[in-house]
Amino acid sequence: MTDTAAAGTILRLEKIVKTFPGVRALDGVDFELRRGEVHALMGENGAGKSTLMKVLAGMYQPDGGRIHIDGLRCVLPTPIAAKEQGVILVHQELSLAEEMTVAENIFLGELPRSRFGFVDWKVLNRRVGDILETLNVDFGPRTKVNRLSIAKKQMVEIARALTHDAKVVVFDEPTASLTDAEKTVLFDIIGDLQERGVGIVYISHRMEEIFRISDRISILRDGSYRGTLVTAETDEDEVTRAMIGRSLDLSRTSDARVAPGEVRLAVRDLSCGKLFRDVSFELRAGEVLGFYGLIGAGRTEIAETLFGLRRPSAGTVHLDGEAVRIGSPAEAIARGLSLVPESRKEQGLVLGMNCRDNITLPQIDRMTSGPFISGAREVEIYDKYQARLEIKAPSWRTMVKNLSGGNQQKIVIGKWLSMAPRVLIVDEPTRGIDVGSKSEIHNLIRELAASGLAVIVISSEMPEVLRVSDRIAAMHEGRLVTVFERDVVTEDDLIQAISGIGEHAA
Repeated sequence: MTDTAAAGTILRLEKIVKTFPGVRALDGVDFELRRGEVHALMGENGAGKSTLMKVLAGMYQPDGGRIHIDGLRCVLPTPIAAKEQGVILVHQELSLAEEMTVAENIFLGELPRSRFGFVDWKVLNRRVGDILETLNVDFGPRTKVNRLSIAKKQMVEIARALTHDAKVVVFDEPTASLTDAEKTVLFDIIGDLQERGVGIVYISHRMEEIFRISDRISILRDGSYRGTLVTAETDEDEVTRAMIGRSLDLSRTSDARVAPGEVRLAVRDLSCGKLFRDVSFELRAGEVLGFYGLIGAGRTEIAETLFGLRRPSAGTVHLDGEAVRIGSPAEAIARGLSLVPESRKEQGLVLGMNCRDNITLPQIDRMTSGPFISGAREVEIYDKYQARLEIKAPSWRTMVKNLSGGNQQKIVIGKWLSMAPRVLIVDEPTRGIDVGSKSEIHNLIRELAASGLAVIVISSEMPEVLRVSDRIAAMHEGRLVTVFERDVVTEDDLIQAISGIGEHAA
């Protein structure tokens, strides 16, 4: 962090109003950013954070209020106009052209030209190569974007911010898909931008990041500005109260846990090429087994193999004592195994469909009579899980794309619970979800286990696996290193195990 006390104001938003049909998304919001500071913007999903930044970036036009950059009042009718004023937005949702190269994406709309008007590929690739070198990535300017992982695509988004003479850079959930090493590179880049006097707006639900890099924290709730806190003078509880209006206990759950039942899932020496190998574990009814490890350790790939998305190269799987070979998701569903995937928007939902249709989609064949679908039966199923999961939506007709991240995740969970699974796998259950919704999801997972469901939780967040799990499987480079009992494991134990050091290393 830098000393911002004497730094001048580079950005001021005054009384910003933005209304969508039936929703007042921003209700007279104020925000100030100083030169060389990291100013965190926090709030629950739907509080207005991303909407405010899209107004700043010229993507939305405000219905009221004023924008001042460098002391001058600005009108930003387009994203290009915002860039010309030095405002760069690193999107939460990836906005890349998949069939184009990294270099073409980074300079999209601004490709360098020769004096004859043709694209100067040599200059383009040299410029982008220099930028990628500062990011310490393992891909080049000529790499096609569709060949990159989600984490590497996020680094391309970040690289865009380094191509302009920026005054204000907005990072919207930039670390959601990054490894720890990539996060360190990002934080170093943010530090360099600060030293150059660039103001940073940082949106994240991850408290540890906010308290690590920010100077001040502004809070939005229900589209309204709730105040600004000096990071060094506050704590997580005060920030949480400002965000949701109450305190939350985010320590390990202390619920009365049911004794685990019979072994529901037994995995022996399961391998999938080079992705993971010789993985063995058991999961009992009424138990939550957490999988923890670095990105690339093989956690998601194990889930995908169990669900029939990948074919194992070796090993056996038993469900309730019966040996099974699952060759497709349809077979997995028929066997009573469900997967809530890592990316709810890309893999778990049809964003252009309503809440009811998303929840009932996997079992639509059960609700048909000849060529007709029973709409009444669909609504009955939706109502059941809307009430059980406390999904906040105006009605079943609401498009899923218009829900908050937490409620979208509940729709995905409700969809698979409606299939009455024996085993539920939840991959990154609270990625991109605010602290209040995160607590609700954690409590839901524990309630599902208490009802007798066998649950696997895959998470990159140590506090999360510690809070919801009965036992924790530590993964390192495709191997299951050890399985810890939740009541005796320490954070140091987990870090050493997933890093391949210490007594638990293979």
